[in-house]
Amino acid sequence: MALTWIRGIRPMPKIKSVLIISFFILLTGLAVFAIEQKMMSIQVKKGAVRSSPSFLGEIVAQLKYGDRVAVKNLKGSWYLIDWPKGSTDGWMHSSALSVKKIVLDPGASDAAQSASSDEITLAGRGFNQQVEDDFKSKNPQVDFKWINKMEKMTVSQKQIEAFIKEGQLSPKGEE
Repeated sequence: MALTWIRGIRPMPKIKSVLIISFFILLTGLAVFAIEQKMMSIQVKKGAVRSSPSFLGEIVAQLKYGDRVAVKNLKGSWYLIDWPKGSTDGWMHSSALSVKKIVLDPGASDAAQSASSDEITLAGRGFNQQVEDDFKSKNPQVDFKWINKMEKMTVSQKQIEAFIKEGQLSPKGEE
């Protein structure tokens, strides 16, 4: 080394400099990742979080309409997500997620974006209250009793698997 001392300060060894620079680059990368982490909202009444990116994957959690999740990865139409109360990551189909922030608190500052549970149910049917009322007035013979019953029906994962096996079906569109 030609210059070993400048004003009484010895230059840092090269390895120490490389380590410090690497540390700051890593910190910057982590900060950018944290800022750019994609947040999404559940846009269905009950969103199934699955153990694998498949409709046949075990359901590890159920999230409700408006819950926020952090997207970690994408595989086909499936997002690997993390959610605040989740003890593990899980997969959710893209059809259950929205980039829009959904607000359900009617007292919130952006309450114009909030929705009642009836509005959520109607939206799930593809209606809003005005459209449904108009349809009912033009079609008084239509009985919504069966639609309401169907909406309350649930099918377990085991029932789905048995149905697929019994029907000798091969699930497609997993990606």
